[in-house]
Amino acid sequence: MIKVEEILSTLSPNQKVNYDKVFQKMASTWQEAGLRPNILMHVCCAPCSTYTLEYLTQYADVTIYFANSNIHPKAEYQRRAAVTAQFVKEFNQKTGQSVGYLEADYSPQEFFKKTQHLANEPEGGDRCKVCYDYRLDKTAEKAVELGFDYFGSALTISPHKNSQTINAVGIEVQKLYDTQYLPSDFKKNGGYQRSVQMCEEYDIYRQCYCGCVYGANAQGVNLIQVKKEALEFLKTHRDYSHIPFKVLDKN
Repeated sequence: MIKVEEILSTLSPNQKVNYDKVFQKMASTWQEAGLRPNILMHVCCAPCSTYTLEYLTQYADVTIYFANSNIHPKAEYQRRAAVTAQFVKEFNQKTGQSVGYLEADYSPQEFFKKTQHLANEPEGGDRCKVCYDYRLDKTAEKAVELGFDYFGSALTISPHKNSQTINAVGIEVQKLYDTQYLPSDFKKNGGYQRSVQMCEEYDIYRQCYCGCVYGANAQGVNLIQVKKEALEFLKTHRDYSHIPFKVLDKN
């Protein structure tokens, strides 16, 4: 499998990297070689899964990994996980794809331990970078455990997140694991706009804050109301056992 560094090494060190074009070059090498790699793709919610799956499944077999212990409160984490899993089911039914779904344990204390000293950082600052690293590290670790060719994140679909930072973190994380990082900038080529459109098509819940208590408080989000609405939703939307868990044969 081609590595992201092989393509980055051909670029001028002074130019800003277009990570969507880097991905396209990787995808072209797969197609020329008749390959369809397995990708473990971290997602933070159903909206960021939409166009990401539509785009990636043209070239690869994808399993969604919902690993977001940054999300607060727990009921909201469960709601976003359930909505994501439901979207995967409906996407597969509509497209004939066989996207898998995996969910990490909810461990908010891990997140707080890593970020509490950055509580006063602004959104998009060092705290967010640590959060990206935390979640991508978990994704890479799971990718190795299950034998995926690549790991990546759908976080780059958001116009509010710095794709240069996210990709730089991913490239650093891959150095610690026997797997490859998949570069991306899913908001390119109208990706974000398509995600909004797909949310309407699939009637997907779109949350009003990224996830962590720090960001929610900074935005003035009423977390008591968020919890109340999430618990009400979960009364009828907790069962997503119908989603396939894709475990690869390493042999």
